Amino acid sequence: QVQLVESGGGLVQAGESTRLSCAASGHTTSRITMAWFRQSPSPGHERAFVGGIDYSGTNPYYDPAVKGRFTISRDNAKNTMYLQMNSLKPDDTAVYYCAGSWGGYYGSDRAAYHYWGQGTQVTVSS
Repeated sequence: QVQLVESGGGLVQAGESTRLSCAASGHTTSRITMAWFRQSPSPGHERAFVGGIDYSGTNPYYDPAVKGRFTISRDNAKNTMYLQMNSLKPDDTAVYYCAGSWGGYYGSDRAAYHYWGQGTQVTVSS
């Protein structure tokens, strides 16, 4: 079993930056691929893929909506994944979730992830 706990976020101004962390604990956490998703507070919005990262941390993959503004990294020695978010916009307001998969997958299919964190709120004010 793997446990994921997000931290960071809060209230930020548009144009500013913030960093989220996802700490993993449990069995062989460095062998899971990981990803970030987010869910907007607007009605009808599903949990949407932000980006993911492979075991080694050398091949991140991003949704086009955030590519160039967000950076995903991981430190396997600390069992932690990060999401650096720059040039934030009000549309980035959401609950951000980290997810983990044993199968080597780190794309947008939510069903491929075995573990989820509880989420952390990011609110971007204009």
